[in-house]
Amino acid sequence: MMPSRLCAPARIALGAWLLAAAGGSALAAVDLTPRIISRADYADRMRAFWLGECIANWTGLRTEGMRLTAPFLTDADWGMLIGGYPLEFVTWQSPWLADDDTDIEYVYLDELSLTGGVTLTPGQIASAWTDHINRYIWVSNAEARRLIGRGVLPPATGLGTANFHRLMIDAQLTTEIAGLLAPGMPWDALRLGDGPVRTTSSGYACHASQFYIVLYSLALQVPADLAARDRAVWLVAQARRYLPDGSKSADIADFILADFLANPDPDDWESTRDRFYVRFQRDAALHGYRYRDWYESSVNFGTGLIALLYGGGDFRRTVQIGTLSGWDSDNGTATMGGLVAAMLGTAQLAAQFPGIALADTYDILRTRDGFPDRTPGIAGQDTLTMMAERMLPIVERRILDAGGRIDAARGVWLLPPAPGGDALTQSPTWDEDRRSANNRVPRAGGAVNASSSLPPGAVPDGRGSPSPWYFANGHEQDFRGLEVIDDSIRAYYSSQGSPPPPDTPVTLTVTYDRPVEVSAIRFIEGDHFADALSSGGWFTSAAVQARIDGAWVVLPAAPSQPLDPARPFQIIDFVLSAPVWATGIRIAGPAGGAHSFVTCAELDALSPTSPIGPTTGRLDVSGDGAVDWSDLGAWDAAHRDLDGDGVADSADRRFLVAWIRWLKGIRPAGPARMAP
Repeated sequence: MMPSRLCAPARIALGAWLLAAAGGSALAAVDLTPRIISRADYADRMRAFWLGECIANWTGLRTEGMRLTAPFLTDADWGMLIGGYPLEFVTWQSPWLADDDTDIEYVYLDELSLTGGVTLTPGQIASAWTDHINRYIWVSNAEARRLIGRGVLPPATGLGTANFHRLMIDAQLTTEIAGLLAPGMPWDALRLGDGPVRTTSSGYACHASQFYIVLYSLALQVPADLAARDRAVWLVAQARRYLPDGSKSADIADFILADFLANPDPDDWESTRDRFYVRFQRDAALHGYRYRDWYESSVNFGTGLIALLYGGGDFRRTVQIGTLSGWDSDNGTATMGGLVAAMLGTAQLAAQFPGIALADTYDILRTRDGFPDRTPGIAGQDTLTMMAERMLPIVERRILDAGGRIDAARGVWLLPPAPGGDALTQSPTWDEDRRSANNRVPRAGGAVNASSSLPPGAVPDGRGSPSPWYFANGHEQDFRGLEVIDDSIRAYYSSQGSPPPPDTPVTLTVTYDRPVEVSAIRFIEGDHFADALSSGGWFTSAAVQARIDGAWVVLPAAPSQPLDPARPFQIIDFVLSAPVWATGIRIAGPAGGAHSFVTCAELDALSPTSPIGPTTGRLDVSGDGAVDWSDLGAWDAAHRDLDGDGVADSADRRFLVAWIRWLKGIRPAGPARMAP
């Protein structure tokens, strides 16, 4: 079964590759790396990740922002003086200096260590940013930090109506660590990383970050007998399954994978980069896209994939290509350098730099605030080894919570089976999009209408629109990843030209031409203002209603957070005690501020969520309520994909045997002891 979410050229090229990679047989003949992981080995690979990211980050920084359009750098420029520095590997730092490719992940590691590996809440993320992230930040990170300073909580800090820079590169260079913390469990990695990703991104920039998280989560699940070059292809094809067709990031992944597979010269990465530049920058408008800037998500997502695919599993070559590729060249380089390093391990990574003593120390206080000195008397405040060790309890918590097993005595982990079905349904943003009636109804051919109890009136320039359409357009809940050509007004602003009498409710209404299931009513507020032009933007109190059988009914609903006039862009879910079917929803209450007006980015009816709980029930293939040898017979009679790669093959059988043996107390000593 080939990944379905690929464009036609990529599917054709990938199909040919699958046959070649399997030695001319079906892909089902290829076994995956066992889903049994050595704790000590994984600690080493996480240390290699930090080391690889540091080397790649500082090497890539030598060309950051230096080539923004053709002609770009090529292999011939390696070793030359560019910007006053020779293009060469940076291996001499001691300690390694923090930069935004590693230091925000360090912040998340620290915060997750405090929670014991439990997914971070919006308040915890905002608190971590306030305590530690105050300088050396740019673009979307800087805007998110400014919003947090105003009391805004993630994911509102990544909303289109709040953060104009949400489609920039920021999230995809700060969140891939979530994949390492949930090895072989991309569904869990995506949920662990969802808050950090959406702190600074939405839309296709969010998808690029999710793609990287999946790459990292699956790094050690690559089929063991694939060549190094083919391992990168496998990873890209797997991660692509988690993106919706139509997303700009999906198109980028499809384009680059197809071009790579069709290229007869495995070293000619420059031709793919140049064709990529034509499609997504020079002629972007011809393809329905918009090039925003050299630090945007899209062009840098592309260069990261080019470095990974053409790097062929070689760390030096991957970093070299990333450094030469152009645009914001340190970011994709650091991400792919860290990924390849984790796949290699520390010894193999160090072997690529013979005779060089690579430092283990790290200087987090160069860029981030408020961390203790864990290495007093030694330069820097931490070590890569200790950072990796602090990741281990988090990984173990994620494995156990997902239904996996830990053998502490032997230092071995057994991963849980993957959820069944379409990989896309495992994405938390897909679930958000699916729940939205404002999006679901028009996509099914229906009609959505919005109205306000106030007539349209004057709105100061740049502060919103008097049209109610803006709070029912589905924009803030739309995670298809489509290109956004027009970045203008995103929020409704009720008229201050004809404010209601004091304490008279303002009512915002959304109606549907068909019944929709409602488990919660989501109110996403716009901005608050307090100046001579306008003062207000919030409800002082509010209640929600639904139109059921033609009548408006006040609903008892628990708000996820209280209304707060000091906090703009609130995302408040009014959660119902039980779902109802309705053809409309309302929110009503008195408007606050001297000018008595409200703002609203979205008012939406949400259907129930689709949580993914422990998946161990999928091991009961026979359906008799137990996991034992009868399930192996049932699997042999009807193959089932248990490891989540989209293919039911012998790797799934070996995985099932490992679980049965584990439950029987016959525990393998390590990854090599999986097969019966």
